[in-house]
Amino acid sequence: MNPGLPSLPHWQQQLQRVAEHAAERARLLGATAQTGVSERVGRSITVRHGEVETIEHHRERTLSVTVYLDGRTGHAATSDLSPRAIEATVQAAVAIARHTEPDPAAGLPDPSWLADPSAAPDLGCYHPWSVTPETLIALTQRLEAAGTAQTGIVNSEGATCTTEVELSAIANTLGFSGVTAETAHSYSCVLLAQSDDGSLVRDGAWASRRVADQLPDPEAIGVEAATRTLQRRNARKLATGRYEVVFSPEVAPSLLSHFVAAASGGALYRRATFLLERFETQLFPEWFSVQEDPWLPQGFGSCPFDAEGVRVAPRLVIDQGRWVGRFLSSYTARKLGLVSTGNAGGAHNLLPTTTHDSLAALLATVDHGLLITELLGHGVNTVTGEYSRGAAGFWFENGAIAYPVHEITVSGTLPELFAGLIGVADDARPDRRFRLGSTAIAAVQIAGQ
Repeated sequence: MNPGLPSLPHWQQQLQRVAEHAAERARLLGATAQTGVSERVGRSITVRHGEVETIEHHRERTLSVTVYLDGRTGHAATSDLSPRAIEATVQAAVAIARHTEPDPAAGLPDPSWLADPSAAPDLGCYHPWSVTPETLIALTQRLEAAGTAQTGIVNSEGATCTTEVELSAIANTLGFSGVTAETAHSYSCVLLAQSDDGSLVRDGAWASRRVADQLPDPEAIGVEAATRTLQRRNARKLATGRYEVVFSPEVAPSLLSHFVAAASGGALYRRATFLLERFETQLFPEWFSVQEDPWLPQGFGSCPFDAEGVRVAPRLVIDQGRWVGRFLSSYTARKLGLVSTGNAGGAHNLLPTTTHDSLAALLATVDHGLLITELLGHGVNTVTGEYSRGAAGFWFENGAIAYPVHEITVSGTLPELFAGLIGVADDARPDRRFRLGSTAIAAVQIAGQ
């Protein structure tokens, strides 16, 4: 990252002033308003076959303005933060609002819902990486070289190292004004190997952290990418049937993503979810609970307040298998006659119950079945709950991986998958918002040959 970044306090004040100024301009035009300013600065290096393929540097600024006039909503945005552009953007939002239909649910959060920014906890999410392009190139070359050096790797699709800083400020005409700062640094690598029939297989590895020093060594990522790729050679098809299934930590979080989509305010007030009338009923086994924790230190779903400035706090969303927490913004809460849960902008870190120390322990308990490491397609319907996705992974016997499998389809319903949970390993990836580790599910329908 460019060591010439402005000091954090000065940078925060700069963006906050823009957000507050835009909100004040909207107020003077007779509107209530929420404004947001974000700035992202980053650098990305891609290396292929040891040569630098791309060096990208980006710096993006955006101001968004949402205004409310008698229940009518107008929105406008700009990347130009000059005073003239700010004024024009506010006026454009107001002009749009005059032509929209009123909605009684539209408007700013109730003042009693708003957070106190001065009381926000330090979440430890801001750690810029003072690193030169030359060093990033060297790290990326080391990453790829470690992977391609493994016997059986025949090609590389490249390795990438990325570092990014993002600051965001929001303000509204109720007097709320807050700012957040976060960083993300990552390595990734994709490699190819050849099966005995000449077909190529592809896989990779990646890692992302808030703090660059907490990243694994680049060589470790390269070797992991090679190992994952080599394990996929000579994959077999599987006979159609019902099998015990274990979702790996790379794909298991998608199960929670489907739950969140179905339990979110937009789906609920539109009555477009399979969870209708199921609030506070049993969805998962009694041993399974999920906490939402927006204050998890260095979490990728951590924040001191939501995208509207509403208070957030740790809470249970699944309690001993029962669904007890919706995901609501101010608008969707009003549509449902409820209060905001602080989820404008989405769900925060989700931390589920675990039952086993590792994937190995979970596989030993299940004994035999299918370990899924890749999911394909988008055949999940959160309105009906139907689930159908292509998959690849490994057959395991006596708790040990036996051989790779491919060209299979996992099918069923989300209620069946949720109720069928039989274990969760404590191996969730720290770079995921939804920290669900390896997850075992009983008797899942698999379509194969």
